Amino acid sequence: MFNVEADDTGDDVAWLGSNCVNPHEPYRALVHRTLRLAVAQSRVTEDPTDSRNLRASGDQIRQLMRDASAAGARLVQFPEGAITYPSKHVMSSGPQGRLAAADWSRVNWDVIRAEAESVADLAGELGLWVAFGSVHPLTPPHRPHNSLYVVSDKGALVARYDKRYLSNTEVSYMYTPGTAPLVFEIDGIRFGTALCIEANFPELFAEYEQLGVDCVLLSVMVDDAPRVWDPVPRVGFRVGMS
Repeated sequence: MFNVEADDTGDDVAWLGSNCVNPHEPYRALVHRTLRLAVAQSRVTEDPTDSRNLRASGDQIRQLMRDASAAGARLVQFPEGAITYPSKHVMSSGPQGRLAAADWSRVNWDVIRAEAESVADLAGELGLWVAFGSVHPLTPPHRPHNSLYVVSDKGALVARYDKRYLSNTEVSYMYTPGTAPLVFEIDGIRFGTALCIEANFPELFAEYEQLGVDCVLLSVMVDDAPRVWDPVPRVGFRVGMS
C-alpha cells in the first residue's frame, strides 16, 4: 500500500503541474493531500467462456478489496484483465487454436457483467474506490475494448478507460483501440490511467502531465502473473509507503 501525495494552491484554476502557483494572483498556502492506494494482484482467467473461473476471479477480487479496505486503503488498483484476460489462442477462430481473428461470440458476457456489478456493489458497501481490468463488449461486428473500469466509493461505475496503444496481436486479432485519455479525481487528487504496453509510449504520460494529473494508474498483465491453474497461490496486495 502506498500514500499518493499531491500539492496544489487550493483554487479551481488548472495549471500545468500540481505545484504551480499563478504569479498574477496573491499568495495562497499550498494544500497537501494524501490518499492511501493498495495495489492488488489476483489470479486471472484466460478463458472467458469458462463461467466457473470467471466467478472465481470475481471472488478473489472481492476478497482483496476487503483486505485493502481493512488496511485503510481509499483506492485499490487491480491488473489489466483482472476479471478475464482472454488468451489469443483460446479466443482464436482458427483450427486447433491457430492464431486468427478472435471469436467473441463464445464469451460468457452475462457472467462477466454480473461479476463486475458485484465488484461495484461491494465497493459501495466498503466505501472503497476500485480500478480493475476487463473486456468491454461493443456491438458486433466490432471487437471489444480492453478496458480499465473505475468504480467510486458509492458503488457507481464512474469511468472506463479503453486501451489506446495495442500490440500487433491485439490490434490484428483481438480488440478495438480506445480513443481518449481518462482523468478522474479522488479527494482532490487527479488520476490518469494506462494499460500494459502503453508504458512504452512517453507521449501518453506527457499528455497526462499536461492534463494536470498527479498519479497515473498503470495496470499490467505480465507473463509471470498467476493464472487460474497455478499450483502455488500468489494472490495478495502490496503494502508499503511512498
